Amino acid sequence: MGFNCGIVGLPNVGKSTLFNALTATAAAQAANYPFCTIEPNVGRVAVPDKRLDVLAEIAKSAKIVPTSLEFVDIAGLVRGASKGEGLGNQFLANIREVDAIIHVLRCFEDSDITHVEGSIDPARDAEVVETELMLADLDSLEKRLLAAQKKARGGDKESIAAVALMEPLVAALQDGMPARTAIPPGQEEAVRRLQLLTSKPVLYVCNVEESAAASGNAFSAAVETRAKQEGARCVIVSAAIEAEVAQLPVEDQAEFLEGLGLHDSGLDRVIRAGYDLLELVTYFTCGPKETKAWTITKGTKAPRAAAVIHKDFERGFIACETIAYDDYVAGNGEAGARESGKLRIEGKEYVVKDGDVLLFRFNV
Repeated sequence: MGFNCGIVGLPNVGKSTLFNALTATAAAQAANYPFCTIEPNVGRVAVPDKRLDVLAEIAKSAKIVPTSLEFVDIAGLVRGASKGEGLGNQFLANIREVDAIIHVLRCFEDSDITHVEGSIDPARDAEVVETELMLADLDSLEKRLLAAQKKARGGDKESIAAVALMEPLVAALQDGMPARTAIPPGQEEAVRRLQLLTSKPVLYVCNVEESAAASGNAFSAAVETRAKQEGARCVIVSAAIEAEVAQLPVEDQAEFLEGLGLHDSGLDRVIRAGYDLLELVTYFTCGPKETKAWTITKGTKAPRAAAVIHKDFERGFIACETIAYDDYVAGNGEAGARESGKLRIEGKEYVVKDGDVLLFRFNV
């Protein structure tokens, strides 16, 4: 079960620099001209989780295996991308494939780095990209809606349902609102299958100069205001700093960040925010061999959660031994949790919670 976030934005806002730092690699070419990223670069990064170290120490595990998240660096969009300007069609197709969008906005002044719009205005830049995505969605949906309406008039039940689903989305887009603001209750999965660009959750990443990394600046404040109005998330990062951190030995990174007034890596915040954006939770399996984190979506029941480890676990699911993280720590492991009555046997209808330590019973 893979989950990914697409990194988008106008050219020269720091997307590839952020991606390189995220993946600690120079796989994406960072250059001062538009379209330097022609194909989407893909990297998987570990999701930081301090609980892993605690569990591994208690279980005396030989190895720790964190869960991961995939990031896709997508080349810069420009005005007119929905009509094929720049490399618009290709870029929009790449965005369609991701689960969530990380929208990088330039929130720093630098005369040596050109801006495709000629000035620094992150709120305007966000509007440019969002408008192109909405126009692409509207073009796609209006064609599908017209076809469905013709069939619906003939009494086709599937088409009648499709019209009911698409009409409010088209109306929202025509009013200049993203599709995610008009998803009918209970129709989230149906809308997901439409692969609309503006139905995806959004995280704004404000790329600021080094001196503003800890507290932000006037540009990032404007983005934070926009994010609150939209119900979106916002993270402040200095991509240049993060690129430096990525090149340091792990043991030196914390000291370097503290010297800049930062308590944790901006990349860690981006990864965690991306994880939350996708409404993901983590459960753990612990033993002498390894302590491992597993990713599932919120609301996943035990058999489906077991399938993340192996399909046979779901097919032959019997039950799962379940210990909440805090109870596992308080009991100093499985034996202590069992003795204190904190180990539970859960069945097929159990919804796995974030932090659960699980052992699946199955038979195939």
